[in-house]
Amino acid sequence: MKSNTDMTGYARSGELKIFYRRFGGNRGMPIVIVHGLSYFSYDWIGIASALASKRPVVAIDMRGFGESDWSVPGNYSPEANSADLIAVLDALGWQQAALLGHSMGGRHCTYCAFANKERVAGLISVDFAPAVAPAGSARVASFVGNTPDHFRTVEDAMTYLNEDSHTSVSEQARSRLGMYLKETDKGLAIKRDPYFKAYFKQILETGKRPPQAIDFWAVLRSVSCPTLIVRGTESDMFSADIAAKLRSDVPAAQLVEITAGHNIPGEAPEQLIEVVDSFMADVDHRSNSH
Repeated sequence: MKSNTDMTGYARSGELKIFYRRFGGNRGMPIVIVHGLSYFSYDWIGIASALASKRPVVAIDMRGFGESDWSVPGNYSPEANSADLIAVLDALGWQQAALLGHSMGGRHCTYCAFANKERVAGLISVDFAPAVAPAGSARVASFVGNTPDHFRTVEDAMTYLNEDSHTSVSEQARSRLGMYLKETDKGLAIKRDPYFKAYFKQILETGKRPPQAIDFWAVLRSVSCPTLIVRGTESDMFSADIAAKLRSDVPAAQLVEITAGHNIPGEAPEQLIEVVDSFMADVDHRSNSH
C-alpha cells in the first residue's frame, strides 16, 4: 500500500457496519481516529494523511454517523462504541493501536482504553474531559437539538452552520457539506441518526440531563496506557478549572494546551499533528522495548 493513500472500507461490529478511511503503510503503531458529535471521518483526512507518514492511520465514522450504520435500538453507549473500535482493529488485523478521539469521540476512546487494556497502546483525548463546562454544554444542546431535520439547499445548511457562502473558504465548506449531507424526499439531511437531535431536544425541553451511568473520572484514572489530553485554551467545553481538576485527579495523564477553541482539529491542525507525533514517538518507544 502506498503511503498516505486514502482507502475506504467497512468493519463488521455485531449487526452494524462501521465505515473507515485508511491512510499510510503497514509499519509502526497504528492510530484510530474518532470524530466528535458535529463532525465525521471526512474532517480528519488532512490530519490523518500527515500522521500517516510514520504509521498506519484509520479515521472512522462512529455508529449513527456518516457512512456507518445506525443503531436501530439507539444503542450509542460508550460500551457499544468501544466494541466498534475493537471490531475495526480486528478487521484490520491490528493487535494494538493508539486511539485518538475528539470531544464525544474522546469519551468513547477513553472508555475503550479502560475496557481493553491489552489492545490500546496509547490514548489521545482532544478537548474531552470527564466534566463539561456549562457554556459548552448549553451551546451543544441548543445547536444539535434545534438542527433542522432537512435543508432545502446546501446554502441553507451553510447559513445554519454559520458558514459564509461568499468567502474564499466557502468552496471548501460547500465540499464538506456535500459529504456531510444526504438527499432525501424532503430535502438534504445531515448524515446523523435523528436519535442525537431527539436526545438534546429533550434536554432543552425539560432542562434536565439524563443521569450518567459511568463515572468518567474513575474511568480515566483507571486507564493504564500512556495518555495525552489536548485542551483548546479558548474551549467552551473544557474550562481552565476542569483542566486544574484533571491535573490534580489524573496526574498520570499528560495535558497539553493549544491556542484554539473546542474544534482544535479544524482551528489548529498543525499544532495538533505536532503534539500527537511527539506523543506517538514515546508510544513507539514503549512498545518496541516490550
